[in-house]
Amino acid sequence: MAYGWNQEKDAEVVLKEYLHGEEPRAITKEFKMIQDQNHNCTKNTLSFVISPTVKDGKRLDREQLRDITKCFLKEMDLKERQAIAFVHKDKEHNHIHLYVNRIDFKGQAYNDSFIGKRSQHAAERVAQQLKLTTVKQVQFEKAFNLKEIRSEIKRRHDLTMKQFKPRGFDDYLKSMKTNGVEVIPVINKQNKLQGFRFEFSGHNLKGSEVHRNMSIGNIAEQIASRPRAEFHISAKTKEATVKLLGKTIGLTPNTTLRIAKAVVKKVVDLGMSI
Repeated sequence: MAYGWNQEKDAEVVLKEYLHGEEPRAITKEFKMIQDQNHNCTKNTLSFVISPTVKDGKRLDREQLRDITKCFLKEMDLKERQAIAFVHKDKEHNHIHLYVNRIDFKGQAYNDSFIGKRSQHAAERVAQQLKLTTVKQVQFEKAFNLKEIRSEIKRRHDLTMKQFKPRGFDDYLKSMKTNGVEVIPVINKQNKLQGFRFEFSGHNLKGSEVHRNMSIGNIAEQIASRPRAEFHISAKTKEATVKLLGKTIGLTPNTTLRIAKAVVKKVVDLGMSI
């Protein structure tokens, strides 16, 4: 409760039910007076965080935040109990910290079975009743936006392959940057290239998250199938290496195999054409 009242977070009381104290210690004592009626219950203070979206949180005043809290208590069947709620405004995302006495005035403990899932459903119902943005709406918007981002990264990858025809990973990184996508190599402790991450429009995604054809193996195979590809496979170790960002980097066995297959196919195709 002291955290909820933290003045460093611009805490402001938005609701106080059946309480008279003006500071955390006094409120805790009032809670304990009721809690002493039930000796079987040990975890007897319920704590919730109610988070409107950033957009909703900016426009909600103290009275509206109070209404949200009261509505949530009703949906959780927690009315007629000691409760106190604070809004924290220290960050862009305003949110409410709510503390409720689990023990009612008859000494009965609130049933907290599946309380996490129940509180999620209650918050959804509150948002719908008060015409606020629901979690499902936010998730849908994020999923839709992510789909658009993935499609755009893949489009720029295809454009890079067609337009610049990179002969190696260094070429590929530079060409993708020209097309507005930052490609970040993922190198393990054995100094082997494991894959790429793609940064675009505030998103950072693994190649496989962008598209199934944008794994490190698929990209290596696309490049290796071109004339004068800059990959080197050692005859002794049978490992492939590449020049990347001024360093010589090893490739995993799977990627090496994909490159070897692409090279063999390229040679066979050339022989057939001759």
